[in-house]
Amino acid sequence: MNSALGSSIASIPATKRASARVAFIGIKESARITLSDCFKQFGVDTVVVKDNAPERMSKEKFDACVLSLVDDAEAVMQAARTSASNSRMVIYGLGGTAREAMRYSKYGINAVFQEPLERPSALKLVRATQPLLLHEFRRYVRIPLITEVTITTEDGKRLIASSKEISSGGMSMKSADEVPAGSAAEISFALLTLPRIWVRGTTTWQNPRTKAFGFRFDPRDDRRLRIKEWIEAYLES
Repeated sequence: MNSALGSSIASIPATKRASARVAFIGIKESARITLSDCFKQFGVDTVVVKDNAPERMSKEKFDACVLSLVDDAEAVMQAARTSASNSRMVIYGLGGTAREAMRYSKYGINAVFQEPLERPSALKLVRATQPLLLHEFRRYVRIPLITEVTITTEDGKRLIASSKEISSGGMSMKSADEVPAGSAAEISFALLTLPRIWVRGTTTWQNPRTKAFGFRFDPRDDRRLRIKEWIEAYLES
């Protein structure tokens, strides 16, 4: 989003209907204020859900939710993902690490706000995910999604990573193990309604500082087409 458009969105009067609604569930007041301000900059309205969160997720339409990654978070995610109206909603976790968030990977957490919450990093995450939240897909083909990925290298070594973003051509991941650029491997993972899938590919870049790396699907591996079909269905729903 360019700066001019961002400024115009930020200046939308409060009386104008927001383009999306985000539910806050189990969020402390200090974090709520910070996140509300971040979403407001993109014309996104926020709603505090205090009681009967799973029931509201199953019946009331939201474009996204932010919820603390505590014990009762699973019930909320399950209610959302099994509802007709919120099955494809963007789910933001608050607290914990990406690895800790993988315990909920079957519910498809899209992104995680780290605690202690800092406004610059929170705003950066909202900016990165807002095209998905606002259904602006023409220039946005990467879907932020956290799920566990198993990597099998050419020499048979098995590594575990967590996905960050996925597209029809590849995905970005993060792993405690080093995966050098140019490494050929086969990865496997599951995505919500997509059963576990295996696909070959090659790492294309690596950031040693953040432990993140990119993985390009082998264009000769037709199994990647299932991923493409899943992404198209995800964006159209």
